[in-house]
Amino acid sequence: MKKTRASKIIPIQPVSGHSVDSGADDVLAVFDGQIKVYPRAVTGLFARLRWIMVWVTQLVFFGVPWLQWNGRQAVLFHLDDSRFYIFGLVLHPQDLIFLAVLMVLAALMLFFFTAVAGRLWCGYACPQTVYTELYLWMERITEGDRLKRMRLDAAPWRAEKVARKSAKQLLWIGFGLCTGFTFVGYFTPIHELVDELTTLSFSAWEWFWVLFYGLATYGNAGYLREQICKQMCPYARIQGALTDMDSMVIAYDTQRGEARGSRARTADPKALGLGDCIDCTLCVQVCPTGIDIRNGLQNECIACAACIDVCDQVMEKMNYPKGLIRYSSGKGIAEKLTRQQMVKRVWRPRVWVYSVLLLVASTVFVGGLSTRKGFAVDVIRDRGTMAREVGNGDIENIYRLKIMNSTEHDLTYITRVEGLPGLQLVTAPQVTVPATGIGSLTVRLLLSAHDAQAYRGKASAIEFKIKSTRDGEKVEVEEKSTFVVPR
Repeated sequence: MKKTRASKIIPIQPVSGHSVDSGADDVLAVFDGQIKVYPRAVTGLFARLRWIMVWVTQLVFFGVPWLQWNGRQAVLFHLDDSRFYIFGLVLHPQDLIFLAVLMVLAALMLFFFTAVAGRLWCGYACPQTVYTELYLWMERITEGDRLKRMRLDAAPWRAEKVARKSAKQLLWIGFGLCTGFTFVGYFTPIHELVDELTTLSFSAWEWFWVLFYGLATYGNAGYLREQICKQMCPYARIQGALTDMDSMVIAYDTQRGEARGSRARTADPKALGLGDCIDCTLCVQVCPTGIDIRNGLQNECIACAACIDVCDQVMEKMNYPKGLIRYSSGKGIAEKLTRQQMVKRVWRPRVWVYSVLLLVASTVFVGGLSTRKGFAVDVIRDRGTMAREVGNGDIENIYRLKIMNSTEHDLTYITRVEGLPGLQLVTAPQVTVPATGIGSLTVRLLLSAHDAQAYRGKASAIEFKIKSTRDGEKVEVEEKSTFVVPR
């Protein structure tokens, strides 16, 4: 084959081994060369909202295990007894379908709120955000605000530095152990846990979870901090698929802010060819993840709105309108939409889909709980003898009824059976099951030889009906099974 004049040969040059390895070095440098973030303290509307959520979440977390209900712990996931108590609700392992529906509800709520207003969960209610805020507060009261902490870290180890660092570590470790203790208090009655604490007689798994959860709180909120949000949290990666140009997110108004530059407070920015951003970098200094919101919305942004608070304070001092950084949508910034127009655009097809799915899942969850009866029954056939012939050719089948009492009262259950003409229940038809307990009733069913002739070699459908009288209201559960007549 002849080569034409138009043919071009692209030479392939060998690359030195050093150049090949440099890419891997750059990747490793991302993790090895992380610059420590020293968030600056900030005040304002959103800072107050964050601290309100800190108080609310911690009052719930630390307070709920101490609540009592009917003489027991109100919320207790008692793994040893295989029972979950949530105020007046008693759940057995067979009721874990409600937990599955609850997880679906949580996911749909996360999708819904992210599509509407970005990472609200991350900014105000995520445990990582809440505990990082608390650990930063403890760091500030022992080491000072941003500049003091930076100078302290750079200073040589002297008595003052040792004292401040030690005080911080004691606070951090103590709080971490408190969170671990409280976490275990949701699975072991917390009053029992207190008694065990006084004698240090925790079981092996209790020691493990107190220390593991405490260490996780200490490490994540004290040291890893923004790295959890930037490198480990999967939510940061999927938020791009959940938001679009109509989602309300924290945004920097580029048209109004650029070009950036410092100036005197009395100077006219237009005469200097400048925008409203004075390039003070305070929005970067208060950011807990160390990003510059002026570069646009980024995966690392947790929507804490600290940059909004500090920027509004700067604008107020400069006598400029607030809102250079604000909650807005991409289209709202680009098209200069009013707040009413942006809110109207929020209700778009994807949000309606999430709303409908959320409504359906909520209806299923609430409906399932409201129609849930106070007990459940499992019918188990005798595996040793499926069916046998007794007496004068009568046919006997044996069953075991496992009755789970989900109320907090001792109840008596009465059993009857329907489905085959002449079928008799020849054992005691009732059993008393203690509160929140599980009872067992062995049931022998007998079919006379005459009645059994028509069913030889068949397994016929029958139905057990178990009834209980609870607070004057008759509650009945029906369970299907089969009666086998051998050939």
